[in-house]
Amino acid sequence: LIPCFLIITDSAFSCQNPDDFVDASSPGDIVIGGLFAVHSKTLCPEEYPIKPVIQNCAGFEIQIFLQTLAMIHAIEMINNSTLLSGVTLGYEIYDTCADVTKAMASALRFLAKFNASEDVVEFKCNYSDYIPRIKAVTGASYSEVSMAVSRLLALQLIPQVSPASSAEILSDKIRFPSFFRTIPSDFHQTRAMAHLICESGWNWIGVIATDDDNGRFALESFGVQAMANSVCIAFKEMLPAYLSDNTFHTKVDHAIEKIVKETRVNVIVVFMRQIHVLKLFKKAIERNVNKIWIASDNWSAAVKISTIPNIRRLGTIVGFGFKSGDIATFQDFLRNLHEKPTDNNKFLREYIKLSSICAHLEYHDFQMCISNKSQDDLLQNVENNQQIWRDDFLNANVEPGFIRSTILAVYAIAQAIKGQCKDRNCKDPSAVTPWELLEELKNVTVIDDDKEIKFDSNGDMSTSYNVLLWKEIDGHMEITTMAEYDAEKGNFVFEDEEKKQEFLDLKKVQSTCSQHCRPGQMKKVTESPHTCCYECVYCPENHYSNQTDMDYCYPCNNKTYWAPVNSTACYRKTIHFLTWTDWFAIFLLLLSAFGVVLVLSVCVIFTKNLSTPVVKASGGLTVCYIILFSHFLIFLSTVFFIDEPTEFKCKSRQALFGISFALCISCILIKSLKILLAFSFDPKLQNFLKCVYKPIPTVVTCTGIQVIICTFWLIFRTPYVEQNFSIPRSIILECNEGSIVAFGIMLSYIAALAFVCFIFAFKGRKLPENYNEAKFITFGMLIYFIAWIVFIPVYATTFGKYLPAVEIIVVLISNYGILCCTFLPKCYVIIYKQETNTKSAFLKMVYTYSTKSAGSVAVSQISLDSKSSSSRATVSDSCKPETNSVNGNCHFQVPGQRLIKGKALPKNASRTMARKRLCSI
Repeated sequence: LIPCFLIITDSAFSCQNPDDFVDASSPGDIVIGGLFAVHSKTLCPEEYPIKPVIQNCAGFEIQIFLQTLAMIHAIEMINNSTLLSGVTLGYEIYDTCADVTKAMASALRFLAKFNASEDVVEFKCNYSDYIPRIKAVTGASYSEVSMAVSRLLALQLIPQVSPASSAEILSDKIRFPSFFRTIPSDFHQTRAMAHLICESGWNWIGVIATDDDNGRFALESFGVQAMANSVCIAFKEMLPAYLSDNTFHTKVDHAIEKIVKETRVNVIVVFMRQIHVLKLFKKAIERNVNKIWIASDNWSAAVKISTIPNIRRLGTIVGFGFKSGDIATFQDFLRNLHEKPTDNNKFLREYIKLSSICAHLEYHDFQMCISNKSQDDLLQNVENNQQIWRDDFLNANVEPGFIRSTILAVYAIAQAIKGQCKDRNCKDPSAVTPWELLEELKNVTVIDDDKEIKFDSNGDMSTSYNVLLWKEIDGHMEITTMAEYDAEKGNFVFEDEEKKQEFLDLKKVQSTCSQHCRPGQMKKVTESPHTCCYECVYCPENHYSNQTDMDYCYPCNNKTYWAPVNSTACYRKTIHFLTWTDWFAIFLLLLSAFGVVLVLSVCVIFTKNLSTPVVKASGGLTVCYIILFSHFLIFLSTVFFIDEPTEFKCKSRQALFGISFALCISCILIKSLKILLAFSFDPKLQNFLKCVYKPIPTVVTCTGIQVIICTFWLIFRTPYVEQNFSIPRSIILECNEGSIVAFGIMLSYIAALAFVCFIFAFKGRKLPENYNEAKFITFGMLIYFIAWIVFIPVYATTFGKYLPAVEIIVVLISNYGILCCTFLPKCYVIIYKQETNTKSAFLKMVYTYSTKSAGSVAVSQISLDSKSSSSRATVSDSCKPETNSVNGNCHFQVPGQRLIKGKALPKNASRTMARKRLCSI
C-alpha cells in the first residue's frame, strides 16, 4: 500500500515576492492570465488562518495540469501561425489550489497596472483608459472560484473565458458581465441527466454533491429538471468542499450508510470534484455498494477514478462529458514535453520530480503516488538529478473534453484580439483595453472540427455532450462513448444499434419508490411527500391509460366511446335501434301486415256486396273506402318506427299516423251523427243534428285541423334523429319528437275527436239487433281510450331501442280495435247471416224498431196528459204490420186503431215514423 500523505513542492512553498506567485509564464505583446486548480487543497498549519498569508498547496492534479499544458500549447500554436500577424501572446498561469481566497489573490495581480514596479492596483472611478497587467483570463477550473474571480474582474471588465465552470448562475450577465465559457451551462447537463433517468424508467434516486457554490447550484438545477421529468430525490447528501474539513470522512461514511439503507434507490447522481469522488468510491467499494452512478462532467472521464482497484464492484457508471474534438496536435505536444525547458513552468518541474520518484510503480500506483507521495520522499530525492519520463502516462490521463474546451477558450480570446488589432499596433500593450476586447469577444466565431461556434447571449457555447459509459474490457475499465446528447434539441443520438442496446440495458435496473403502474392503471398519491411514492389503482369506467405510470386516466372525450374499468383504450359504443331482424320487430311487422290483409279483405267483401243493405247502411262504399284507406295508412305508419331512424322517418311517422287517425275518426264521427239523426225521437236533438250533419265539410275540417297541427309542428319544432347515451356502453338511435307539447296536442286532438264520436255513438247504442253499429263504435272508442291511457305512463318510463315498439303496439291496438269493431260485425252478417242482409228483412227490422220507438213516445205523451187531467190512460195495440213494396217504395198497412181514452190515434202515425227512419237510413 502506498502511504497517502500530501506533498509540498517548490511550487507550493510560501512566496517571498510577487513573482514567486506565478507558476507558469511566458512574455508576449499581449498577456493572457490563467487560473487552474493544479493542486486540490491548501495547507494551513492551524484549523483556520490567523495571519493574512497566502497558504501553501498540496495534492497534484494530473488532469488540471494537462489543462495548463493545453493553454500553453494553444498559445504556442497561435504564435507560430499567422492568426495575429506578428503579435505574440504571452501568459501568466496561477494555481488556485481549488481555493477562492488564493484565486482572489491571483485576480488582484491581474488587476495590477501594467509595468507598475510593485504591482499596484490603482483605484479609479473610470477604468476605461486603465491598462492592467493582463488583457484576458482563461479559467477557473471550478464554478465557485469563477464566481468570485469574475466579480473582481468585472471591476475593469476584463474578459474571463472558462473551460470548465458550468454553474448555471454564471449565465447571468447582470451579475457576471465579463464571464464567458466554452462549455454548456449546467442547465443542459442537469436536463440531460433528468432526461436519461426518465428515459430509463427511474424515478427514485439519490444525489450527492459538494457543499460549495458549484454543488449547491448544480443540485438546485437538477432538482428543477428532475421535478419536470417526474423524478423524485429520495435523499441529498452534501460533503464538505475542502478535504481539510475534519468532518469530511464522517460525512462520507454517513452518505454510504444512507445509500446502503435506501434499498429501493439504485441510481445515485454525483456532483463532486474528482478528489471527492475518489474518497467516496473507495469507501463504497469497501461496503460492497453496487448501484448505477450518474457522473457529472467534472469526473465523468476521470482516468484517475476509472483505474481504482475493484472499481467494477461499484456497478455501472454513466456520465456526461464535454464533446471532444481533434486533439492530435496536443498529444504530439505531450510526447515532446520532456524536451521543453522548465525554467518558467513550476508545474512541469513538479511533475518531472514526482514522476521520477514514482517511476518504478505500476500504472495505478504510479498515479496515486504522484497525487499522494509524502513530502519526505520528495525532499530525499531533491538532490537526485536523474529524470525518468513516462511517455504514456500523460496521454493516458487526457480528458479530451476539457482539453478541447481549454484550447477553444484561448482561440476565442485570440480571435477577439485579432478583431481589435486590425487597425491598431497591438505590439503596444496600451493599444487595446480589456473592455474593448470584451465587446469584440461577444461576436467572435471559432472554428472547431470544421464547424463555426460562437457565444450566445449568455456568454455560453452551446456544444453537445457525450454520454459516457464505463465498461470493463479485458480486465480494465474503459470510458466509452455511448451516445451524444444534443443540448439544443434535448435528445440522445446513438451511433449504432449496439450503442442503443447498451442504453436499453440500463432499463433492466429498477430504481423506483413504487412499482410501475401498468396501462389501465393510474397513480394514487399516498401520504408520502414524494409524488413518486404512490399506489396503483384501476382507471374508472369511461377512462383509460395507455402508458405506464400515468398520473391520471384520460376520459373518453367523445360520448360515442366508452371504456370498462382498468381499460387501456376507449371503444366505440354499439349503436342500437329496432332493426328489421329483431324478433320483436318481426312480430310487430307481421301484425301490421295482417292488419293490411284484413283491410284488403274487408275492402273486397264490401266491394262484392255493394248493393246489400248492410253496406248501404254503413254509409256507402265511398265512406267505407276512406275509412279503410285511413286504417291502411295507420298500419303503414308503423313501418317508419322500425330500422335506423332518419330525418325523413322521424318527420313522417307521427304526421302520417296523426293525419290518418284523424281522418278515420272524422269519418266514424259522421257515421255516428248519421245513426243518431236517423233513430233519435228528440226534436231538439234532431234539429241540432240536422245543423251539424255536413259530411264532407265536417271530414275536411276535422282532418284539416290535424294537418295544420302537424304542419306547424314540422316547421317550428320538427322531429330529428337523436343519440341517446343513457345506456353506458350503447348508443340508442331514436327520434326526438322535437316538441312534446306538439306531440301531445296532436294526440289530444285525436282523443277529442274520439271522445265526441264516443258520445254520439253512445247515444245511438240501442239500435236494431242486426244494425247495432253505434254499439260497436262505442266499444271501439273505449279500446282506443284504454290503449292510449296505458301508453302515456309506459312511454314515459321506457327507454332503449324498444321505445318505438311501445308506440307501435298502442297504434296497432287502437287501429285493430276500431277496425274490428267497425267492420267485422258487418262482415259477419254479410258472410254468415245472409238471410238478414235482405231488403225485406231489413225493412221489417226497422219497422219493428220504429213501432216500438213510436209506442214509447205515445206512452210518454199519455202519461203527461193523464197527469194534467188526473186520469189514467190505457193503451192497447193489436196492430199487426203488413208490408208491401210497390215500385221500390215501402207501404205500411195498419188494420186496427189505437185507443187513448176512447179516442183513436191517427192511423198513419206508425207509418209516418217508419218512413222517417227508413228514409233517414
